[in-house]
Amino acid sequence: MSERNAEVGIITFHCSNNYGAMLQAYGLKRFLQDSGTAAEIVRYEPPYMTGRHWWIPYAPIQGLKGRIWGLFNMWNGFWAHMRVKEQFSRQRANMNRFRREYLTEKGQRKILSAWGLRRLPYRYYIVGSDQIWNPDITCGLRKAYFGAFQSRRKEKVVAYAASFGGTSIQERHDRKFAELVSHVDALSVREATAIPYVKKFYPGDVKAVLDPVFFLGKEAWQKAEKAPDRKGYILVYVTEGNEKMAEYARKLSEEKGLPVVEVRAGQQGADQGFELDVTAGPAEFLGYIHHAEYVVTNSFHAVAFSIIYRKRFLAFAHRSLSARLQNILQVHGLEDKICQDGGGKDIDAPVDWGKVQQRTADAVRESQKFLLGNLS
Repeated sequence: MSERNAEVGIITFHCSNNYGAMLQAYGLKRFLQDSGTAAEIVRYEPPYMTGRHWWIPYAPIQGLKGRIWGLFNMWNGFWAHMRVKEQFSRQRANMNRFRREYLTEKGQRKILSAWGLRRLPYRYYIVGSDQIWNPDITCGLRKAYFGAFQSRRKEKVVAYAASFGGTSIQERHDRKFAELVSHVDALSVREATAIPYVKKFYPGDVKAVLDPVFFLGKEAWQKAEKAPDRKGYILVYVTEGNEKMAEYARKLSEEKGLPVVEVRAGQQGADQGFELDVTAGPAEFLGYIHHAEYVVTNSFHAVAFSIIYRKRFLAFAHRSLSARLQNILQVHGLEDKICQDGGGKDIDAPVDWGKVQQRTADAVRESQKFLLGNLS
């Protein structure tokens, strides 16, 4: 499908070497195309998003102190990558392979700045999902992720499952958020707890919807996964260091007689003594979750796929971003699967997956109704 034929352009985090970011992008694109909507992902790949994955990592930081700290991070990051250059190269290759096969179209033009979006031919723009409105990730709020740009054929901007990562953003961003969100014609967020904050600045309806990874069932995700060579392991995936979670995984390993495999999307993190894979891309990540005996994580998308694959799992609270974990577990009636203090939960506690699946189906139906209804 070429840009000339597509009516819907998706602006999201497809260019980030992050498992959840790439998988939600695929879930949204695949669902729209399967529904008969001519949609594709816009190759908006600004350096402030892609630079953190370069051999010499880059991220724009404001102020003199910030620039000095940024130079230190670039130097430190380069040598960190060089110490594990073979693994780093393999992971980049796996990330890029998934992007080529599932996200971008052959011959599609790469856009490095918001200015380049003006020449795109789409009638409808979907911004989201994922944390597109988290200024800590996008180095400030960015107009591209609000559809706040002129384009010759643009008729409508739909925010689908947009997220701050939590319930709100810092007050210093309020004025800019109010300005940018006015460009959105139909608005939905991923976390219901974020609705009160958005409604302070947005006069229209605001709906809570599911992350688009739930649009595809287990069978569809299996076609995109790459199974690991091994079986019989506990999977750990960490988005924020948590010693209590690591200790829980160690105790679970001793109790079950299973090794712990930790998958990382980056090279940095504390050495917990687990078997470590820093080469996995999104396909390998899916395979690791699918074939794990247990999953222990504080990642939103690792929890999402644990639900999709019906795994025995526990989610550990995140210091600043627990709202998204609590929300997804509440939607599925799995509130008892989150650990706030590092213990006291039975990972083997039975789950009525039939009821969970029904709750997923109900939420998916409402989410799809919002999305397709605003693209008609």
